[in-house]
Amino acid sequence: MTNEGDRKSRFYTCSCFTTDNIFLDEYKLHVRFVSEKQFRLDYQPLLTRLGCVTEQQFVDVLTKISQEVDRRRCICETSAERTAAIKHMYQPLHPHVYHLQESYLAPKLKQIVEYCRSSGTCEGLVELLEDVGAPRVYRFPVFEKNFCEELVEELEHFEESSAPKGRPNTMNHYGILLNELGFDKGFIIPLRERYLQPLTSLLYPDCGGRCLDSHKAFVVKYDMNEDLDLSYHYDNAEVTLNVSLGKEFTDGNLFFGGMRQVPVSETECTEIEHRVTEGLLHRGQHMHGALPISCGQRWNLIIWMRASQERNKLCPMCNRRPSLLEGDGFADGFTKHPEAQQNHSCALT
Repeated sequence: MTNEGDRKSRFYTCSCFTTDNIFLDEYKLHVRFVSEKQFRLDYQPLLTRLGCVTEQQFVDVLTKISQEVDRRRCICETSAERTAAIKHMYQPLHPHVYHLQESYLAPKLKQIVEYCRSSGTCEGLVELLEDVGAPRVYRFPVFEKNFCEELVEELEHFEESSAPKGRPNTMNHYGILLNELGFDKGFIIPLRERYLQPLTSLLYPDCGGRCLDSHKAFVVKYDMNEDLDLSYHYDNAEVTLNVSLGKEFTDGNLFFGGMRQVPVSETECTEIEHRVTEGLLHRGQHMHGALPISCGQRWNLIIWMRASQERNKLCPMCNRRPSLLEGDGFADGFTKHPEAQQNHSCALT
């Protein structure tokens, strides 16, 4: 479990953050941009096949990429400015939801965590988790329904306020960065350390589950007039928790394919239903997406959990040894002190 000293570690971002995994929504494509010459050589034929056929269309793509690169270069400063402004001007509707309490948690989750703390082995754990059909993807209750309702009310209240807001990532246009709203210290950190890490330690010891020391937490919203779905992708995380908070919605199931290294042509996807109050736990490099909702509105809490021991050796986004840049807070979870990692395995494979 992470201790207070770990939280005082200096975290960094890999330099690939400004160049790699830029999502072109119109073409459903992740790209890398170092220069216009490189980009034309690498992507112009593919973009032409996807419908980017005129020079003006290509220039429009370059403009969007330039804006995204500029946004990423300034992200630390703009995030700090938003955080300060939110603290100054936003009055929470439900202040208590910012501080984790055991009463918010589903009894089944507490049972699972108690088992993990007492047993120290994978044996018997599978019986407490729901088999969803995709390898090493697990479903279990996370929160009580009344807490989910109050949390969504708080998020809606913030959305309606005049406080500044940032987008969670390049793929989700509607959502809230929870660290900027003030959820990290009192809610997400204790949730990760006390309740999620005992579980990830047993389920994912081979990909950093025992040494999670940072995270990025955000909420995404799907609505008929906003984002409907989410394209096939992998996460900038060692382990991801995705919890359905509400409200009322139809369809919008998640689907999981293979790991990042497996070509999509060799992948058979598994579709998994969202259930309000319940979470899906999976490896960050497990390719997945979300099908369109057909009506209603859905809010999801996403926690990308990171292990610097793992990512210090190989950046999960560019697949290279990380070149570190200064970052604020948890940044992207890299540190300058890689430690030897034992080769752990789990029986639930």
